[in-house]
Amino acid sequence: MALDPITLLTLSIALAAAAALYLAVEWRHVREPSLLFWSAGFATITVGSTLALLRGSGILLIGIWFANGLLVTAHWLFLLGVTRFTGSRLSRGWYLIFAVWVAMLLLPDGPWWSKVMLLVNSSLVALMMLKASLLLRPHGTSLSVGAVQLRYVLLGHGLFYLAKAITAALPGTLIDLAAFRGEIIQVSLVEGAMAIMLIALSMTGSERYRREKRIARLAARDPLTALYNRRALEVRAPRLFEEVSSERPGALLLIDIDNFKPVNDLHGHTAGDKLLVALSEMIRSVLPDGALAARLGGDEFVILLSNASRERIMELGSILRDRFRQAASQTFATPAAVTLSIGANLFDQPPASLAALIEQGDAALYESKRGGRDRIELVDRTPASSATASS
Repeated sequence: MALDPITLLTLSIALAAAAALYLAVEWRHVREPSLLFWSAGFATITVGSTLALLRGSGILLIGIWFANGLLVTAHWLFLLGVTRFTGSRLSRGWYLIFAVWVAMLLLPDGPWWSKVMLLVNSSLVALMMLKASLLLRPHGTSLSVGAVQLRYVLLGHGLFYLAKAITAALPGTLIDLAAFRGEIIQVSLVEGAMAIMLIALSMTGSERYRREKRIARLAARDPLTALYNRRALEVRAPRLFEEVSSERPGALLLIDIDNFKPVNDLHGHTAGDKLLVALSEMIRSVLPDGALAARLGGDEFVILLSNASRERIMELGSILRDRFRQAASQTFATPAAVTLSIGANLFDQPPASLAALIEQGDAALYESKRGGRDRIELVDRTPASSATASS
């Protein structure tokens, strides 16, 4: 089968329809707005390419002006999808694109009509694709392989249309949109079929990667407080332990809420959840760079520090206890004060495991509870001192 214009258009229709269907199915599963916009864009290309076949029947208004208008609309939808994907916004000026295209109806017939039509169409598509590629720049954060690929595919697509616009403006260039005549049109049909495949694959890969990253992030987080869960802490703790030495001791703080049960009994589990969330936010606010924090379960939290010291541990523990005591007393009235007990370990050798370290912290926490609660009990296991400290 020869790759004549009709064959290429038919191939483009099939590819665009398949891409629209696939992205729509993906959207039904994950409900990402960008997928819906991209699917609508490919569906629009399907309709526009189908209408372009009507040129052979002499229906030029629909086969040329309306079909190319749908091509512009499709790329507008691609651009909107990229804005949703990147969380950016477009100014209202971008809507003038449609006003420019509608103005094409006012053009009188003439031998140069096809050239002006192709020039305007190509310029508008190039402008939108170059903008979409610009929005996909890293902006200080690394992009997924799919997003990088999408960025460069859109950039190449935009540059191709820019070259089309420049070529269409050159004198002596043969362009006949009604009969698909002209080398520019032939090359454009080939590029269009290739671009559909590349853009669809890049869009799908971009969203799939982001979805997988989101799933991995959710799996690593406690659903209530958004701190790491124990499993995620076990994965990340070994890297922190590798940095531990006599010059850079590590520390663990095991934190437990005193008299937490009365909060749930008197004010309901929603109140207890609010208290847990409040504590997690306090922990985040005082967490030093390079430290890790997690919710182990119930009302028990843990902090891992690198390059720690006795003074640093006692200061951090005191800040947390004071802030939490004040917040709890102002929010929930209970027979006994709702406070924090903290068991801490300072160590200069990597522990055998996180579980072993937590067990040592649990012993210190028990001493803190037994000593009257609302205290921090520190066990210093560095060579400088093996004593305990409390406050």
